[in-house]
Amino acid sequence: MYRPPKYRKDEKEFIFSFIENNPFASFILNGKRLLATHIPVLAEGNAENFRLYSHIANHNEQKEFLKDGAEALLIFHGPHAYVSSSWYKEKDISTWDYTAVHVNARIRMQTSEELEASLERMVERFENKQESPLYYKDIPERMLKEHLPLITGFWLEPFKTEGIAKLHQAYAKHDVEAVTRQLDASDSYRERELSAAIKKENKTE
Repeated sequence: MYRPPKYRKDEKEFIFSFIENNPFASFILNGKRLLATHIPVLAEGNAENFRLYSHIANHNEQKEFLKDGAEALLIFHGPHAYVSSSWYKEKDISTWDYTAVHVNARIRMQTSEELEASLERMVERFENKQESPLYYKDIPERMLKEHLPLITGFWLEPFKTEGIAKLHQAYAKHDVEAVTRQLDASDSYRERELSAAIKKENKTE
């Protein structure tokens, strides 16, 4: 990933927190061609030492290339938006602000028991905020027996992580404030999230 030094975010806490807060990732494998699937990917462990896990459908084209030791690239996406130079005090070049984390990892296939445990944790993660959550144990056994053979679970053991946060660092304060003011006025929640990230990075909150 191209990362000018001022935008690099390789701190372990940043990487881990980013994955935790942006778990829907692009999962990329090199098969007969480059293959990508968009799936939830969760972390197990802590900022100092973690691994990732997920699963895909068996009819997914990637399944053929999903094997122990294979390399995968995970791209976790944060808020992003176009920034118009018309918002600046002086004429300049328009740009795109964004945040992202890339993880290169080795695949290790899960056992059926590990897959079920992973699914239970994944469902717990996303159901616990629901008004009437439906946890893994609440899914009818017949339904689980029908669906579990149709998916394959796997671990992802990171060996390289890279973070980037392009958030108007080094811009004049009045331009940063103008950018965040425009983003705050947007109907897009993602643009408003980006505004919050720019404010935090530039300490203008």
